[in-house]
Amino acid sequence: MTSVSRNTKRQSAGANSERTRQHNSKFVLSTLRHAQTQGDTAGRAEIARLSGLSIQAVSNIIADLEQRGLIRACGKRNQGRGQPAVQYEICANGAYALGFEVRPDALFCTLLNLHGETMCQKRSALMRATPDAVAQAMRETKTAILAEPGLAHEKILGAGIVMPGPFGTTGISGHDSELPGWQDIEITSWAEDLLKLPALIENDANAAAMAERISGVTQGLQHYACLYFGAGLGLGVISNGQALHGARGNAGEIGHIRIALPSGAQPLEAVLSRLALQDHLKSNSITADTSEDIAALFHENCPTLLEWLDLARIALCEAINLIENLLDPSTIALCGAMPGALLDALVKDLPLNQHSVAARPERTLPRIIRGSSGPMTAALGAAALVLNDAFTPQITTSA
Repeated sequence: MTSVSRNTKRQSAGANSERTRQHNSKFVLSTLRHAQTQGDTAGRAEIARLSGLSIQAVSNIIADLEQRGLIRACGKRNQGRGQPAVQYEICANGAYALGFEVRPDALFCTLLNLHGETMCQKRSALMRATPDAVAQAMRETKTAILAEPGLAHEKILGAGIVMPGPFGTTGISGHDSELPGWQDIEITSWAEDLLKLPALIENDANAAAMAERISGVTQGLQHYACLYFGAGLGLGVISNGQALHGARGNAGEIGHIRIALPSGAQPLEAVLSRLALQDHLKSNSITADTSEDIAALFHENCPTLLEWLDLARIALCEAINLIENLLDPSTIALCGAMPGALLDALVKDLPLNQHSVAARPERTLPRIIRGSSGPMTAALGAAALVLNDAFTPQITTSA
């Protein structure tokens, strides 16, 4: 796949004014979303105080957001002298975010409302995840979603598209977990032309990390990491609430780092991934094509699977130590296309290295946790990218 461009072109003064307006609108939405996560609401004066904007500016933004159906008045609150202040909240179904995850054998789709609630999920099987096959599946899925009552194209804020990396041709290209035929495609333009929507492109691990931020176990955290089990193994990193991308969108390709194991040095993905588990089972004449197959083998205490689990736990400890000392996350979440019970077994009583910056006596979070979004994590994260963009004020500087 081509690299994901995030360069900012020089803008005119008018464009800068428009970006400032969008920034301020996002700040209001962000304030209301934060209040929502606390089970609360917010009024004009509180938003003005937090943003540094004037009451009049906040009133204008609120009027615009109300007209667009994104927020609504929800009562009044006494705040000392004067009239009770009108309170506002985000309208759950005022708009939606569409998310697609492209895997080697399937296309997964989710639709989230503005509260991050899942409105629908769809799966389309793919013989091969070529651009033509994916395009056809995306068109059919979008058509089916827009046929649902109360949905219309104009109510969809945008589409998130997630895929396994690396993006572009690199020294680690050519692995089984990658997709065929995407190397020469500029994915953002391809997706926007296809779906007629603004598109955000991300690798599957960063998308999984964003899903946990929007509606999973890392809500409220600004710094954390996510080990994502897709076909291979990826690392999503959230710093200051934003995904870490790198120069070409390839930050987090942890699966290709070689680690020391009793049998010798191997790429992490060759041991700690779904493909590695399936290959280990296949070498013992056991087939497990789906997460359900793997879950059944685990519950049956399959000796071959338990043998892999012992080796995977050693590899996981090495990975955790590396991530902690390089990135200093608040915690590391495990998620993706692995059965929850198997992820729990990976994490349980893991002998983590105490020579780590994460081994602090004042910790309030476990060093490693299991994500809550399940096998649809990256597809949820694709839609969560759109919501995060809508709720995160950010002004980029001119080039």
